[in-house]
Amino acid sequence: MRIVIGGASGLIGTALGRSLETDGHDVVRLVRRPAHGAGEAEWDPLAGVLDPAVLSGADAVVNLSGASLGKLPWTAAYRSTILWSRLSATRTLVDAMNRAEQPPAAFLSGSAVGYYGDRPGETLTEDSSRGAGYLADVVVAWEDSALAAPDAVRTVLLRNGIVVDLAGVLKPLAPLTRFGVAGPLGSGRQFWPWIGLQDEVRAITHLLTSTLSGPVNLCGPQAARADDLMFELARRMNRPYLLRVPKFALKALLGDAADGLLLSDQRVEPRRLLDDGFTFSTPTVEQALAEALARD
Repeated sequence: MRIVIGGASGLIGTALGRSLETDGHDVVRLVRRPAHGAGEAEWDPLAGVLDPAVLSGADAVVNLSGASLGKLPWTAAYRSTILWSRLSATRTLVDAMNRAEQPPAAFLSGSAVGYYGDRPGETLTEDSSRGAGYLADVVVAWEDSALAAPDAVRTVLLRNGIVVDLAGVLKPLAPLTRFGVAGPLGSGRQFWPWIGLQDEVRAITHLLTSTLSGPVNLCGPQAARADDLMFELARRMNRPYLLRVPKFALKALLGDAADGLLLSDQRVEPRRLLDDGFTFSTPTVEQALAEALARD
């Protein structure tokens, strides 16, 4: 297959591109500088510039572009960057598809479980309604942009959970844990929709050839609370897990990011992925964490 990836230099994009090439696929990475060789193509998503010939005839386009949610704090300016980096990239890809001589067969566009907002006491599937809050607003606008793709293009919305990897959610947490500064975040009882990096890549690869379209939750099959992940991280590092950080302190320090990234309670199920026959290599958060630490 010929697969075009936007956001190919990020955590997921890097792992996905490497995996697809190992499997023998032709990968074209979109870059914001002059392209080097046939495996790259230049674009400028902020200016809406992309030659439609790059996408013409592709088996799939995977859109993983967007400013990192892990960059803190979320100032007013950075909140705007989070939104517009996603919208501009998605709109640029969709515009190029609409102008392409032969639009790609499939469009897998990034999204997030932030769509659901803070939903304590609920079990959330792809059929659940949107939630409230800044991240939910971002995700709804992001998905709407992707759904403007040509009708003939099978469009999948990748509602990603927290990717368990030392370059992902664990990046700021692992060093604190190593220094013995770890404990529950807020109550610690909030559900975190997580997924191991390798299963994230495997799930996207599965969706490249699936017949699914619309929203698909990319998260692990066994629900886990924040405490489950953080306690296991401390245990594996032989460190204490005692220093609770109360909600008010997290909100004072991180603002909206505290609610969006750490405190939201979201018990999300990957129902459509499971119904489509996908099996997870790390079905528990403990297994995903062990895999992540083994790569360190």
